[in-house]
Amino acid sequence: MAATASSRLSELVRSTSARQVRLVCGVILFAYVVSHFLNHALGNISVDAMQVGVYYHTIFWRFLPVTIVFYGAALTHMGLGVYALYQRREFRWKAIEPIQLVLGLSIPALIMAHVIGVRLGQTLYGHEKLYPQELYLFFVASPGRLWTMTTLLIIAWVHGCIGIYFWLRLKPFFIRAAPFLLAAAVLIPTLALLGIYQGGRSVTADSEDGEWRTHNFTQRQVGTVAEADTLDRITGGLVIGYVGLLGLVLLARGVRGWRERRGGMIALSYGNGKTVRVPKGLSVLEASLRHNVPHASVCGGRARCSTCRIRIIGDHGALPEPSQREAFVLARVGTADPSIRLACQLRPDCDLSFFQLFMPHTLSANANATSPARIGQERYLVSLFVDMRGSTQLAEKRLPFDTVFIVNRFLAAVSQAVIENGGQPNQFVGDGMLALFGLTSDPQEACRQALKAVAGIGTHVDELNELLSHDLRQPIRFGIGVHGGEVIIGDIGYRDHIVFTALGDAVNVAARLQDMTKTLACEAIVSEEVHRTAGLRDDALPHQEVAIRGRDEPMVVRVVADTRKLSAVIARGERVAA
Repeated sequence: MAATASSRLSELVRSTSARQVRLVCGVILFAYVVSHFLNHALGNISVDAMQVGVYYHTIFWRFLPVTIVFYGAALTHMGLGVYALYQRREFRWKAIEPIQLVLGLSIPALIMAHVIGVRLGQTLYGHEKLYPQELYLFFVASPGRLWTMTTLLIIAWVHGCIGIYFWLRLKPFFIRAAPFLLAAAVLIPTLALLGIYQGGRSVTADSEDGEWRTHNFTQRQVGTVAEADTLDRITGGLVIGYVGLLGLVLLARGVRGWRERRGGMIALSYGNGKTVRVPKGLSVLEASLRHNVPHASVCGGRARCSTCRIRIIGDHGALPEPSQREAFVLARVGTADPSIRLACQLRPDCDLSFFQLFMPHTLSANANATSPARIGQERYLVSLFVDMRGSTQLAEKRLPFDTVFIVNRFLAAVSQAVIENGGQPNQFVGDGMLALFGLTSDPQEACRQALKAVAGIGTHVDELNELLSHDLRQPIRFGIGVHGGEVIIGDIGYRDHIVFTALGDAVNVAARLQDMTKTLACEAIVSEEVHRTAGLRDDALPHQEVAIRGRDEPMVVRVVADTRKLSAVIARGERVAA
């Protein structure tokens, strides 16, 4: 037990990078921003509602453990952001990434006055500045600060939304959740800014009443002039210090570039005749970007995918050892070959020859430039492989065109069953087909759709056999394999031969299960993963363990001898779930 826990902890450490730490800290900060914005939105009701909301907001975020986590996350996130400015050598990624970095680095300078005035003022002098005092400052005493605060709110929100987008865009549920996330991304800041405006109008009107000012501007609430001057000096000093820190980082970048140029240049040969010379210290992916060499990288160089993989040509012993994160990603994709590296992580210090394992998308000559290829995306899909049995013997007894006609009728019957149940025919290989389920549905629904399609295939093939009975010596038979799991979907191919498909272990296993129907003398084999996710009863289908080529451990599968009987099994499972 202890060994297992230690192994899991070791794997977690290996899989964690500075980017992931920054992401976790960013999510914590974004949760605070959402809470604060929702509190601002209460201004659309009244200032009193804002006061009630901030009471509960304060209780939670000033609870000591939460406070420690929050300020730790804030300092860590800011420090890693500054480090990212120093570390990144190339800014020619997608434009949204440098924008996110610039917005994030501007937040500390903009928020400093607010944090010092409210939080440090309370710590040092016991001030109790709440919405009436802050809204009076922004709308009456110093209207110029209102624009600074509005800019801060917009920048913080946009920066956070970009980060959330980069985090979630590769998640299986993102496509379904995107419309709701977009609605929240627009509505929350809009309501917050309207709430501030309505609250400010209310406070402006109330401030004309002398009794209101007496009640809301006591020394305990806003402090003295001397205390305000002290807080302003602290704010000015911290802002100057922060700007100076950014200046030092930019200076350090310049010094690093100068030293790298003095340290010598290295040659990177791409294996296709293309060679570039770059300073030592650049990653291979950064070198590709600097010299406009197309290089696949779905995650943008974050070591969250392996599409930038390269294979070293020749001796690789002099290369730096893989980092923990790089070693983890390479292990996840099942490669132990030391000549295979991640281009985004490898920073060679000597000449290097290599070739890319995944070529970037290249649009054909007549492709529409405004319709870019769909990049890879990781998500849960159910793969269904179906294959026609005996097509070779069928071809021996018939004219070629007759054989093609029958095979096409079979594939049409299969495709109809797939489409009727929410799936998408994806690839046709000879007399077989791959269908995908889950492109527009959740995993449970995708599994049920795939099982219903299996039953539908049996029914449609029966109808086809009856229709062609006068021309068939024996009925058309078939085998089906179904498995679900995380796969990469995207456009695969070259120039005019690009197709949208899925790649991954789940697809390979489905193909293996389809082959296995021959040895198990059944019409379909469904993995335990699909059976369980679909919500079927444990005794709904007979199960057994089978050995899958390419897997070390045996796999539990469900055997379907007659696909026509599967409809009743699915119906019973749905009634139990309901």
